[in-house]
Amino acid sequence: MASIVKILRVAADSNRLRILLLLEREELSVAELQEILVMGQSTISTHLAQLKQAGLVEDRRTGKYSLYRLTAQNGSNLLTGLLDQAREEISEAKIDQAAVRGVVKKRQDKMRSFFDEVAGRFGRNYVPGKSWKAVAEALLRLMPPMVIADLGAGEGAFSLLLAQRAVKVIAVDNSARMIEVGREQAERQGVKNLEYRLGDMEELPIADETVDLVFFSQSLHHALHPERAVQEAWRILKPGGRIAILDLAKHRFEEAREMYADEWLGFSEAELDAALEKAGFQSVQTSVVHREAEAPHFQTLLAVGDKVL
Repeated sequence: MASIVKILRVAADSNRLRILLLLEREELSVAELQEILVMGQSTISTHLAQLKQAGLVEDRRTGKYSLYRLTAQNGSNLLTGLLDQAREEISEAKIDQAAVRGVVKKRQDKMRSFFDEVAGRFGRNYVPGKSWKAVAEALLRLMPPMVIADLGAGEGAFSLLLAQRAVKVIAVDNSARMIEVGREQAERQGVKNLEYRLGDMEELPIADETVDLVFFSQSLHHALHPERAVQEAWRILKPGGRIAILDLAKHRFEEAREMYADEWLGFSEAELDAALEKAGFQSVQTSVVHREAEAPHFQTLLAVGDKVL
């Protein structure tokens, strides 16, 4: 807390009190204080230096500028009383407060104009901090705790994400090496609620009606008989459970068979609809959720359905 002597010394100047009143309301730059107070830059800077020396003001660097604000006074009754009195006695105080609203509005208008300019193409451009992984993690943490089966899990990157929120995740894959790598990763990260099981999507090593949610994440196109895998998902789901399939939309990139060991070149929405409904799922919904900009322009389908009995 600033000393009483220092507070009284800086408070002897009405312009410094005006600055304190402004900084009590909003962080402001030297240029903004100049605009509001109609004073020169050197005068403003001198006042701010004295206020900083008294421990009443601090600054925060943002880009090319510094923003000034009141230092937390830990409940200084003296400063609070002085500012209350200044509000009553300094005739310019009300005008200053109106002016600061105008300054803040200019900031908001500048931000708004940026978004107006990029509207319609914003999502196509790079945005710092925006990633689908971050969105996925946020949504996963909003899910209720469930028992989840990740079918065709591979090394289990998606399973590890699901395990953050799930009661238990059962990751199934038919590659013994993938299962081994997945178990090692889970052990290194200290994940206890993720169980890897070696098995086929068409003959799952999971008991009937023991799972709340089944995920196929870019795995169904590796199944020899996708309809059988979907029927297995129905079998292991509890009544009221859900299925979610993320897979490639039908494409003509034949090289995928050799490059990625794909059995199927994706699926149409109609094919996924039919497979889910044949297995007994209701409230089936399918849609394209992603389109790649680079050739061969793969698209991702999302299909969901409910097991209702």
